[in-house]
This record gives sequence, C-alpha cells and structure tokens, in this order.
Amino acid sequence: MKSGKIIRRFSAKDGRKVTLRTVKWEDLDDLLELINSLVEEKADIIRSEKVSRDEEIDWLSGVLRRQEKGEVAYVLAEASGEVVASSEIARRTGYEEHVGALGIVIKKGFRNQGIGTEIMRSLIEQGQAWGLKVLTLSVFASNKRAYHVYEKVGFIETGRVPRKFFRSGKYIDEITMTKLLE
Repeated sequence: MKSGKIIRRFSAKDGRKVTLRTVKWEDLDDLLELINSLVEEKADIIRSEKVSRDEEIDWLSGVLRRQEKGEVAYVLAEASGEVVASSEIARRTGYEEHVGALGIVIKKGFRNQGIGTEIMRSLIEQGQAWGLKVLTLSVFASNKRAYHVYEKVGFIETGRVPRKFFRSGKYIDEITMTKLLE
C-alpha cells in the first residue's frame, strides 16, 4: 500500500472530522506521542514503558518497508491534524498465509466516537481485498469497550489465556477473538 493513502473520511459521533489513511514517515512524532500517552495512561496495551524517538524511528522504518511490500497495512485516524488512533493488519506467512492479525489503539478523548468501528471495518475490507480467510486479534479481558467494538464488527471470542498480564497488582486474562471472512 502507498504511504499516506486516504481510505475514508467521516464525522465522529461528536462531529469532529476524521480521516483514515495509511501511515507515512511524517507521522513519526504523532505516533511517538500517541504510544507514550497510552503508556502514561496505563491503557490496556502490552507496552508498559515509554518509547524513545530512536526506537520509534526503527519501528516506523520497519512498518513502512513492510507496508510497501504489502505484508502489512497500517491505518491511522487523524482528527484536527493530529493522529488519534493507529492500527494494523499483518498477513501471516507459511501455513497461516490465509490469516491476518489485527491491532488497534485509540487516544484518550477519542474513544466512544465511532473511530474504532470505522478503523476495524477498514481493516476487515483490507483483509478481504488480500483474500484472507481468517482475522484474529487479542484484547485484555478488562477492555470491555474494545471487546464490544470487536463483537459489533463480527469477531467472536475463540480463546482465553488466564492471567496472561499482571498490571497494577492484578492479573488480567488475554482474550483471542476471530472473524471468518467469506
């Protein structure tokens, strides 16, 4: 996929204009701010420590290379010139080449606005365009909001790892969700 390609525009529930598009190099600082804001918030994500700019440069370089090769589609949501969400669908390889793995994060203040649902629909469409048959994702059991969005777009719970995460003195299960594509 081409960097910076606009996928769709829509209005969030609160009226803010949102653009979904693929990632580009110029997103580096916004992406760094996004991930570090989620770490600070102690959001339901795997990362627990802030990312340095050098680490983000390395990560984004890899994402852009993989995106050019068609191995991954990295979709961002932009509102008021700011990256407020990021997501990906990554093609698996080998005996899993018919499977896509999804991930998504949304900045505080932009959740419950329909942005996650629109991003998930875009990722599903990309999976269909690639001819994938199965989509998978993982979610913290404590993240009820995300779980609801995933169910809304057709994912079902297909597995659970008890006590996978330990955060703030509590164990949290990891839930695997799956969507079969036609």
